[in-house]
Amino acid sequence: MKKFSAFFFSIITLCSCAQNTKSVKSSGDHLNADQLKNYSVATFAAGCFWHEEALFESVKGVKEAISGYAGGTAANPTYELVETGNTGHAESVDVYYDPNEISYETLVKVFFAGQDPTQVNGQGPDHGTQYRSVAFYRTPEEKTIIENQVKALTVSGEYKKPIATQVMPFTKFWTAEDYHQNYIEHNPDNSYVQYVSIPEIKEFQKENPQLIKPDHIF
Repeated sequence: MKKFSAFFFSIITLCSCAQNTKSVKSSGDHLNADQLKNYSVATFAAGCFWHEEALFESVKGVKEAISGYAGGTAANPTYELVETGNTGHAESVDVYYDPNEISYETLVKVFFAGQDPTQVNGQGPDHGTQYRSVAFYRTPEEKTIIENQVKALTVSGEYKKPIATQVMPFTKFWTAEDYHQNYIEHNPDNSYVQYVSIPEIKEFQKENPQLIKPDHIF
């Protein structure tokens, strides 16, 4: 039993977003800062930003997703500091989108559908306040849309537990280190990517085929 427990623990450790693996970011086909100015932006946190970034980038109307940190008070947060759970920040994504192609309301629905919004301070194997679920709003209209979706999910009976997602005003987004950007694209063989991220993205895409870009199907 001890051998099994040790083996199980090692698998869980490997399949965690908190891995100190670094990969050089390639240029890829992604938008630069000037191009991003042409689009609206929404900010969400729902566990590991690696697969949140890839999930949103697979959705029609989304032009780019950038991994980073939000929701805390610590200035200039680093991955190592955020992973301690003491900065108040959550792993987050800035989602750049064309409102003529996809609405903020649809993005909010994607956000909730791609996670377990009832899990407190974590998602799947990732535990801690840095992995909590947060929907950040920039306007009163966005706040209303988020709150209405929370109410809809609550009365739907889809979940047995209450929605744990925090609804917070957006203050500042700190872009994560280069090696975290487009992580799944550059590290497809990573254990966490293989056993956690890709299966979750595939499940979301299977349930929402109408939203997925043809060239972003996992």
